Amino acid sequence: MPNKDQEKVIQINLPVLRERTGSVIRGVSNFTTMTIRIPQAFWPVAKLLANNEHITRDQLALSLDQLFASLYEHPLNEQSRALTRVLRKYKLIPNEDTTENLIRFVVGQVVNRSPIEVPESIVNEFWSFFHELLSAPELKGLIELNLEIVRLVLRTYEPLIVELVNRLKDIRQANQEGLSDMGRKVSVLRRDLVILRRQIKAIRYIKPFLQTDPKDFSTQAQIVAKMVREFGPLFIKMAQVAAANADFLPDEIASELEVFQQDVDPMTPEEVNEAFLDCFGKLPTDIYFQFAVDKPLKSGSIGSVYLTKKAVIDDDGLERLQPVIVKVARHNLEREFQMGNLAIELMLVSSQFWAPHSKLLPFLHALSDQVKEFTRGFEQELNFEDEAMIQRRFARRASQAQVWHVPDVYLATNRILEMEYVDDAVSIKQAIRDLQGRQRRKFQRTLGENFLYTLLEHIFIYNELHGDLHPGNIMVSPDAELHLIDWGNTVNMQGKWGLVRDYLISVLVADTDRLADMLIDMSTLPDQNRARRDQIVERLSETLKRREVAPLTNDVLPTLWREGLPGLHRRMQTSMQLMSNTYQLGIVIRSDYLHLSRSFVAMAGAYMNIYDGLPTSVMLRDTLKSVVLFPINLGLTRLSHGLDRLRGNELDYLT
Repeated sequence: MPNKDQEKVIQINLPVLRERTGSVIRGVSNFTTMTIRIPQAFWPVAKLLANNEHITRDQLALSLDQLFASLYEHPLNEQSRALTRVLRKYKLIPNEDTTENLIRFVVGQVVNRSPIEVPESIVNEFWSFFHELLSAPELKGLIELNLEIVRLVLRTYEPLIVELVNRLKDIRQANQEGLSDMGRKVSVLRRDLVILRRQIKAIRYIKPFLQTDPKDFSTQAQIVAKMVREFGPLFIKMAQVAAANADFLPDEIASELEVFQQDVDPMTPEEVNEAFLDCFGKLPTDIYFQFAVDKPLKSGSIGSVYLTKKAVIDDDGLERLQPVIVKVARHNLEREFQMGNLAIELMLVSSQFWAPHSKLLPFLHALSDQVKEFTRGFEQELNFEDEAMIQRRFARRASQAQVWHVPDVYLATNRILEMEYVDDAVSIKQAIRDLQGRQRRKFQRTLGENFLYTLLEHIFIYNELHGDLHPGNIMVSPDAELHLIDWGNTVNMQGKWGLVRDYLISVLVADTDRLADMLIDMSTLPDQNRARRDQIVERLSETLKRREVAPLTNDVLPTLWREGLPGLHRRMQTSMQLMSNTYQLGIVIRSDYLHLSRSFVAMAGAYMNIYDGLPTSVMLRDTLKSVVLFPINLGLTRLSHGLDRLRGNELDYLT
């Protein structure tokens, strides 16, 4: 039992004890709080390292200052040795006795928390340097766990740290991009497999096509149309080319393929929205008014066309809604074309097993190579930015013309094309169908003259042709003026006139020796084909004889008179058909000449389409008239354009 003196002492010291106890409790609480905050203090540094952007020295210095500010606030920082013992006790640093312990702790925390994997060689180099630094006798006793020393060292090497961190970020970014690129390539393979399966499945129609009655063109036409639709964009393009020269095909098949010049299955609303999100990050309804994604104006192999409205500011500063045409490209077209080529090659190779004839193999290989060359020209149409550049070039040229026009381009991305809307233009067939009798015949002949004038101007003045001017790409106004659309590609005539001229003459007169030389010069392998020239001449003679194209020697005029218009027409057809079907001779024509032939075939088909229902003699008479009068009409057009500009300048001056 404590005596009275002891009780007195206890009573006297009780307030002091309470004060000390409270101080200890507060100290422990403060210590606990600040200790918990130490790992949090590393967050600014970790956050700086976490993103892919390069860091600067100022950013690194600021984050380190924030880190050390938290360390400075720790209650145990007053005495470095005491701090060392406490940090050891709570296992915040390794159980060692020098400044290296704290630095290892700081560096280790940064390295462990860094989203960037820091190579071990860099860490080892740092410690080698630090060991040499601490071995200096002048520093002994001065750096026993001093945060100021640690911060001083780090500040000195901030530029090097920044350089190393940024380099590590670059490495990480490259690795991420590499992995992402691998992921994209894998996803491309998956999508390619889906496309290829669909296309190979569409090839199943070949067997029933071959099993039909050779004269049952109606059934054959239905089978061909189903295969084209299911196969996709590449076959649709080929069908458009075939339909452009329907005279080579039975009427039933030509009629089925003609549908692909006017319209094909539209894009789905999801595909349209995806294209806009890809290009603009917005839906079409966020950019345009009354954009009906499920109701395209027209659809083709490349994409769908929509009529919509866009807010514009007019000359008076007032906002109004302007009708515009928006063309949207289908997704993954490049892969569609590539897989289409692969599917055709697989079909041709596999056909050797169900038709294993030795004479068939060269034909199949040539056909496969010709399809590749043919597709190469189509691939030019897949980027709308390139198409916009062509269209703008021809729109400038059209400003000097009176009978042909090209819509202005307002906006272009790789998959979206926005252009002028022409409200009074319709297709050739619709324009002719709406008229009757004498008015219809007059309209057709005027339209034919305007069309031929347009072609002659493109050929002889600009040396550049529309690559696919079939009837579906020609709109007509009530006064028979032409509005040319779909400028995915053009054919440059520079340097080709000599070969083209000699080729046409060779076919017209059926000069097989000269024709063989022309085809060899236009082929992809001229040297190899020249070695088999005699064989090519023999095959050409057989082909021309089969098409009833007889050689013209000294009796040129009597022969042409005897054959009449059908004979001349047959010779012209043969000249176009031969270039497209040279794979039958084992010759592969270069892409530029092949698409020149395609362009001529499309234009010839459109021209004959204009004269539908009229006698061939009328078309030939109008053709001769237009060719003879072209220089005069061109001069009058240029003079009229010059006078219009002069009047416009005078009006601007007066106003």
